[in-house]
Amino acid sequence: MQAFDIKRMTLDKFPLEYLGEVTFRCFFIFVVVFIFLKLTGRRGVNQLSLFEVVIILTLGSAAGDVTFYDDVPLLPVFAVFFSILLLYRLSTWLMDKSRHFQNWMEGKPLIIIRDGMFEWETMARENITKGEFYMELRQKGVEHLGQVRLAFLEANGGLSVYFRQEDDVEPGLPVLPEDYIDIETLMMTSGLYACHRCSLIKSFKVGEKATCPRCQNITWVRALSTVRV
Repeated sequence: MQAFDIKRMTLDKFPLEYLGEVTFRCFFIFVVVFIFLKLTGRRGVNQLSLFEVVIILTLGSAAGDVTFYDDVPLLPVFAVFFSILLLYRLSTWLMDKSRHFQNWMEGKPLIIIRDGMFEWETMARENITKGEFYMELRQKGVEHLGQVRLAFLEANGGLSVYFRQEDDVEPGLPVLPEDYIDIETLMMTSGLYACHRCSLIKSFKVGEKATCPRCQNITWVRALSTVRV
């Protein structure tokens, strides 16, 4: 094989007319995918559930290969989409009939923050790290967890936040990037501190150090109590 062979790199064994077939294949699969999404009642991409992501990944190969591989016929690809559509319709019907089946297929919302603190048991059980949604909290205007009454991690991966009233805000763990907070093991000033891992609030004096009784962490951050503007 010759490197940088222009003929092989451009059309290889195919005649120039094959580009017209590729164009038709792309048009065909575009129409099939469009009809499929219309029939499934497709929501926004950021609303994809785990079950729907699996369907999209399953269809990805069928939709991609048929556009330019000459040995992939069109009708079997149409049969793939039709079969997946029937499976999707059956699954959504079963999910409407059974909440247990729906929770198994798509998952259910999880309470991640309650009364200004992480639900540590839930996060540990589900293997959730706080870094996964700190950015989302900041984008929703959260500076520290004391401003939050409830936060749900939805089945589609989104974050729903319910805030406390201004006069009800309590000291909480900052959700600022680590470059903008001081993480301490030996307290430099007296006051309230939040466990850097699980958000437990404790009062310390200058020079104290402690292990968090909730998660066994040894690093602490000065708690904030600012209200949302």
